[in-house]
Amino acid sequence: MFEKPVVIGVAGGTGSGKTSVTRSIIDQFEDKTILMIEQDFYYKDQSDLPFEERLKTNYDHPLAFDNDLLIDHLQKLLNRESIQKPVYDYALHTRSDEKIRVEPKDVIILEGILVLEDERLRELMDIKVFVDTDADLRIIRRITRDINERGRTIDSVIDQYVNVVRPMHLQFVEPTKRYANIIVPEGGENLVAIDLLTTKIRSILAERAKSQ
Repeated sequence: MFEKPVVIGVAGGTGSGKTSVTRSIIDQFEDKTILMIEQDFYYKDQSDLPFEERLKTNYDHPLAFDNDLLIDHLQKLLNRESIQKPVYDYALHTRSDEKIRVEPKDVIILEGILVLEDERLRELMDIKVFVDTDADLRIIRRITRDINERGRTIDSVIDQYVNVVRPMHLQFVEPTKRYANIIVPEGGENLVAIDLLTTKIRSILAERAKSQ
């Protein structure tokens, strides 16, 4: 009988600090095996669509994600089976031919803006976290990231934020806060929240180890 991995969902708006929170938790578990699954890797394959159609994709809408595949992969990891994680090509706006082999670990962190939106995903989680950061900080971080990492112009980032990201956040992301067990203000800078989360994770792992 294998010990079931602990699954933590980390949600929040774009630029809220989800990745910082996740990395801070990972840093606390050097003695345990831990992995991160990014919801962004599970955007739907659009290779059957013309490039012009792919450009219209709303990446902040729940329908942009292939949650069926994500759930299948999570269940495999929970059964201590390896997976082939997809890779998304943002230049081509579709899934890449590349895949990443991921081995099962003791702790699985599922990170993404809408990981709490799908009830099927929530049911797989032991701990549900929402990273809550003021909108002005989130837009500044989004502008910085998209310009530096994705070669975007400031005008295009602002236009997308105003017309897509913000309304999608208010409609789909913000309402998932009610499903969270823990709301973390200030992202990865909230060391008290990080300590509470890591203590709870260790507690669950210890209980499961006893029951084996």
